[in-house]
Amino acid sequence: MKFHEMEIKQVEKALETDFSSGLSTEEVKRRLAQHGHNELDEGEKQSALLLFFSQFKDFMVLVLLAATLISGLLGEYIDAIAIIAIVIINGFLGFFQERKAEKSLQALKELSAPQVSALRDGQWLKIPSKEIVIGDILKFTSGDRIGADVRIIESKSLEIEESALTGESVPVSKSIDALQTVNPGIGDMENIGFMGTMITRGSGAGVVIATGMKTAMGQIADLLQNAESQETPLQRRLEQLGKILITVALLLTVLVVVIGVFQGHKLYEMFLAGVSLAVAAIPEGLPAIVTVALSLGVQKMIKKNAIVRKIQAVETLGCASVICSDKTGTMTQNKMTVTHLWSGGHTWTVDGVGYQPQGTFYRNEKTVHPKDEKALQQMLIFGMLCNHSDLVMNEEENILDGDPTEGALLVSAMKAGFDRPALLKEFTVINEFPFDSARKMMSMHVKDKNGRHFIVTKGAPDVILGNCESILWEEKTQYLGKEIQNKVQDAINGLAAKALRTIAIAFKPVPANTVILSEHEAEKKLTFIGVQGMIDPPRPEVKEAVKECKEAGIKTVMITGDHVITAKAIASQLGILTSKSKVLDGKALADMSVGDLENVVEDVSVFARVSPEHKLKIVKALQNKGHVVAMTGDGVNDAPAIKAADIGVAMGITGTDVAKEASALVLLDDNFATIKAAIKEGRNIYENIRKFVRYLLASNVGEILVMLFAMILGLPLPLVPIQILWVNLVTDGLPAMALGLDRPEENVMKRKPRSPNEGVFSRGLGWKVVSRGFLIGLVTLLSFMIVYQNDSSRLEYAQTIAFATLVMAQLIHVFDCRSEKSVLSRNPLGNQYLVWAVISSLLLVLVVIYYPPLQPVFHTLPILAKDWLLILGLSSIPTFLLAGSFLLRKTK
Repeated sequence: MKFHEMEIKQVEKALETDFSSGLSTEEVKRRLAQHGHNELDEGEKQSALLLFFSQFKDFMVLVLLAATLISGLLGEYIDAIAIIAIVIINGFLGFFQERKAEKSLQALKELSAPQVSALRDGQWLKIPSKEIVIGDILKFTSGDRIGADVRIIESKSLEIEESALTGESVPVSKSIDALQTVNPGIGDMENIGFMGTMITRGSGAGVVIATGMKTAMGQIADLLQNAESQETPLQRRLEQLGKILITVALLLTVLVVVIGVFQGHKLYEMFLAGVSLAVAAIPEGLPAIVTVALSLGVQKMIKKNAIVRKIQAVETLGCASVICSDKTGTMTQNKMTVTHLWSGGHTWTVDGVGYQPQGTFYRNEKTVHPKDEKALQQMLIFGMLCNHSDLVMNEEENILDGDPTEGALLVSAMKAGFDRPALLKEFTVINEFPFDSARKMMSMHVKDKNGRHFIVTKGAPDVILGNCESILWEEKTQYLGKEIQNKVQDAINGLAAKALRTIAIAFKPVPANTVILSEHEAEKKLTFIGVQGMIDPPRPEVKEAVKECKEAGIKTVMITGDHVITAKAIASQLGILTSKSKVLDGKALADMSVGDLENVVEDVSVFARVSPEHKLKIVKALQNKGHVVAMTGDGVNDAPAIKAADIGVAMGITGTDVAKEASALVLLDDNFATIKAAIKEGRNIYENIRKFVRYLLASNVGEILVMLFAMILGLPLPLVPIQILWVNLVTDGLPAMALGLDRPEENVMKRKPRSPNEGVFSRGLGWKVVSRGFLIGLVTLLSFMIVYQNDSSRLEYAQTIAFATLVMAQLIHVFDCRSEKSVLSRNPLGNQYLVWAVISSLLLVLVVIYYPPLQPVFHTLPILAKDWLLILGLSSIPTFLLAGSFLLRKTK
């Protein structure tokens, strides 16, 4: 039998403790030696030095270092220094990110209470929380944080806020009674207090049943330690690309050298040319462009209320196929709001947002003034009077001081124009009977300005109804017969079916000068006034965000600790739950393995009453089905799943430090809609990276093929090594960087997410690289052959023509790379950065052709005006020939 199923005496016996005197000092020492200190284990830490050097094990980094060595050997010291700088900067970024992540467990530890009140040897002592042992008796009151998991043995209006574990902000009433529920979730354990949770009301005592890593918080810490961070799709694709490029570069280099030597060229000359081609084939600028593109994405996200903690996060979110989102505070406002009121057979609705005390009341869809409706007016006044909450009015946002449920009643009355300070001038509170989880109600004895005395009561509708003998019906007090009682119950059930939390209001007049000594005496023979129904409403902008995500092929899944009815209602309002969707609760999840869940997980849109282990199970099941999963949340309970997901998104306002430290992206406005902007940005970044890869590799293929074709045909070298390196430097730099700044295409949010297994060369990119590269190489060789055959004595001039043709072909081709379709499908001037980059690159080429001091260095000669017609005509062919074929296909 588990502790929550036991009666108090059984718990005392099972733990071998004494509730009246606590544990003895000797017994505490023995248990401390047996179970250890009440602390969360941080696991083994990797040294800072090893962590730093581990950043340089990536395959692409090793390729870059090889390129650095080659560039250095060729005297390209500026290139070498630039590459080394990029590698080191990336290493430091990864190091600091991982060191930051280690703080997530430290943030968990800080949730533990530093000191607690424990009963030892018959005396109450203040002890450090780490010295708590199983069997200790702890007492706590409002504002205290519980230091370990306890079984409640005393409760005086005790309420505990457990959002750090459950994600739900409404405090939970605690009792001492044994639970009859089989395998209840954390949110349903009404007789258990958990480590790290906060007492918001009342006082109580409990006996410690678990400490350290055995607590619910400790289990989360264990999940957090064992949850593996996912490598991003971009990292996987770049590693794949790096392997392809190094293999191709080495094979082609060897091939060019062997053929060149076989054709009679000098070994040294061919070796130098081959190494130059190898440097050209490896896009050493790739990580720099990727880093710049991601960094710019990060800057854009900050302007859109999101902080990227891991630079790859934006790109990863761009390929997410499922967003697992917590409900409370993420999709909803985390502000309980009254939306429906019922009294005497009539229903009113009231609009308004959050804690803004402005709203309109409606009855039968017609606007009404509450002060003209006696029953409604009385219900609102008594709901405000029997209340301890207060609204702190600010210019930016009103803040509730008090219980969220009482806050909802307060704001609903304020919407009707009532003011609590003014009300307290009309009514004097004589006595109060606080809320108690056993009674499920609270009452006040008040006197109005006319000297009339009343008992005002609010609480659970079924309990209040059972204590009433009359009802306010059609603004008259009537006997509460069976028929009317059934109508009241139907109204309550109707509000509950809308996922509304219901609070009933009742009263009774009492003779003046009556002294009421007990709640039992006060709370009988009441007159039922009505019921207020409240809910934590959805954020207005979330519905549209969910819709846009759906259009983008991204499924939104709600994961919440709240009740199934509430979760279904909110999910339906937001368009998450459809007629084809399924709902799973925590009990069903507990009985499933990850394998079982995989069979149904793609059909489920709502998971309700879940625990931290369940969230992790859901993420793993979706990942096993091939999805890229984004997990949003704010509580400690979300942290393991946030860390295990492909990308974790934490809330910046309500989020715990644990959730933030485990995440890759933090939303400053706690708004689900902000994720939509991140998705768009992420998709565009990946597309821009594809554009850069397409442009760079097609150019590099052209460079290699012009040399290879020349060797096969037995021609002289059409390009000398220094020209190859200059082309590589000029075309890899500014134009490629400008492609990383390209704006998204119009249909970027209308496409389905790319598969996480999609290669960089998918969707026809490989064909585009090879075909454009082949044509670039071909026209460059043609320009060389035309000039060389006319005058074989002018080899250097023919090489200059080939050099200019190659550069111009690449600079024209860069505009073609802006679209998946054709160069003609987008405005070529739409990217101003690219226009200026191309102009700059062209100037750099013209300088080495026409500036006399540089001509001997680059083996160039001034090009005649008539030969520029040949150069421009041939260099346009790779781009516009294929653009013409696209137009023909489109016309057909």
